[in-house]
Amino acid sequence: MMFLGSKHCPHCGAAASDIKAADLAILKCPRCKTDMKSIELGAEAMRECENCGGLWLEVAAFERICQSREEQAAVLGGASPAPGQHTNSEEQVRYVPCPQCRQLMNRINFARCSGVIVDVCKGHGTWFDRDELSQIIGFIRSGGLEQSREKEKHEIEAQRQQLRMEEYMAANRGSSRIVYTSEDDQLNGLSAAGGLLKFLIDTHHG
Repeated sequence: MMFLGSKHCPHCGAAASDIKAADLAILKCPRCKTDMKSIELGAEAMRECENCGGLWLEVAAFERICQSREEQAAVLGGASPAPGQHTNSEEQVRYVPCPQCRQLMNRINFARCSGVIVDVCKGHGTWFDRDELSQIIGFIRSGGLEQSREKEKHEIEAQRQQLRMEEYMAANRGSSRIVYTSEDDQLNGLSAAGGLLKFLIDTHHG
């Protein structure tokens, strides 16, 4: 017995990757409310709604697909043909429940910059509307994850600089006394003050 989404058996340590589609419990599609069928793409077992073409992947399975080019190729090569029905804009923005815990899932822009909005239950898995998993794999293969990490590093550094500035302003707010952070800063400040004083004296005598 293992918790859904677990990577390893808590008793023997065996990897959970040997779970087959036939072993998956039947779950309802979060959009159509119909039973999803269990399928396998490559080595990964997942559930698919035959009505809308959506896919439900548990946490561990999606992590492995993100990390393995072989698994990505299997998904791209074995994806079911898209149904002809059209999804209207109102349905696209509707929050849907997790097929396992029935709690409403969060809508997240994958990697914060992919432009692919997926429905995520942090404890159980991710719901992909039609073609979204293929779009995410294309994003990963084009270097999107690396670009996202670099962007995040720049944002963190910018936030740190902003925090330093706010701390400096807060420390000096309401006080006319200048606070120096180092001896060099103090010497530079004295030099600038001396130059200003000389300028004022020269102007007065002139």
